[in-house]
Amino acid sequence: MQASTLALKRRFRRASRRTRRRSERGYTLVEILVVITIIGLLMALVGPRVLNYLTESKVKTARIQIQSFASALDLFFLDAGRYPTSAEGLAILVRPTTGITAWNGPYLKGGTVPSDPWGKPYLYRSPGEHGAYDVVSLGSDGQDGGTGTAADITSWTP
Repeated sequence: MQASTLALKRRFRRASRRTRRRSERGYTLVEILVVITIIGLLMALVGPRVLNYLTESKVKTARIQIQSFASALDLFFLDAGRYPTSAEGLAILVRPTTGITAWNGPYLKGGTVPSDPWGKPYLYRSPGEHGAYDVVSLGSDGQDGGTGTAADITSWTP
């Protein structure tokens, strides 16, 4: 009986060594390719949606900045009795110019006039075509007009 017990013990040791070696081998190439394919499919489905949200957030940011300009321009009007001219531009909201005694600014925080979300300056016209002043961002394409994300963002409602 002892011989058969020793034989069983040897078989058990050999079997446990084989299973240990198999479990330490790692992943096969096919398993790695399957995982990469799944990740690629997920990115193809999620990526465009994330980019769409990014584009929409830039348009919303431009609208909020234009509303901020409108508030600052109204405060300037209350102090100076007029809106800045097109030549003075939006810069007068952060730095006084000569000839204005009632300037109580800066009317915008940060000390500089921010650019639109696409890195281009806002256009300011006074008197405007649609009101006392017009503030315009030319959108993502930087050109007048456009549709979708390239559409102009304005201080008036079209």
